[in-house]
Amino acid sequence: MPDPELTSTAFADGAEIPPKYTGDGANVSPPLAWSFLPEQTRSVALIVHDPDAPSGDFDHWVAWNINPDPGGLDEGSAAPSEGLNGWGETGYRGPSPPPGHGPHRYFLDLSALDTGLDLHSGASREELESAIDGHVLGEARLVGTYGRP
Repeated sequence: MPDPELTSTAFADGAEIPPKYTGDGANVSPPLAWSFLPEQTRSVALIVHDPDAPSGDFDHWVAWNINPDPGGLDEGSAAPSEGLNGWGETGYRGPSPPPGHGPHRYFLDLSALDTGLDLHSGASREELESAIDGHVLGEARLVGTYGRP
C-alpha cells in the first residue's frame, strides 16, 4: 500500500498558500484531504507549524481525534479536539510571518493513529506528540509557503 498522502485543493505541495487561509485574509483553515491511511487507522492528528519563525518553530494548529473516514476536513472546519497554537488560543490561525522576513514554510503534518486520544482541550503540541508516541501507523506532510513584502 502506498504511504499516506495529505493534499489540499487550495494549494499544491511546496506552493504558496492563498491569502484567504492566512492572517491577511479570512484566516480559515484550508480544505484538506488524506488518502492511503493504514486500514487500522482509528483517528487522525494534525499539527500545522512554521519552522522558519524568528522565535523558533511556531504552532498554527494542534488537532486530534479527527475521524479518518471522511478522508479530509472541509475549509474552515474545526477539529473535534484542539490544542493551543502559538498565540495561546485553541483552533487554527493562519500564516502571518513578519513583513519583509521572506517566505516561510508551513508544515501540515498528519499522523494516522491506531486509537483515539484522551487528551484535554487546549493541550500543547508537546502533550499531543507525547500522547501519539507508540500509536502512529503512518504520517504525511503537506508544505505551503507564505511571505509578506
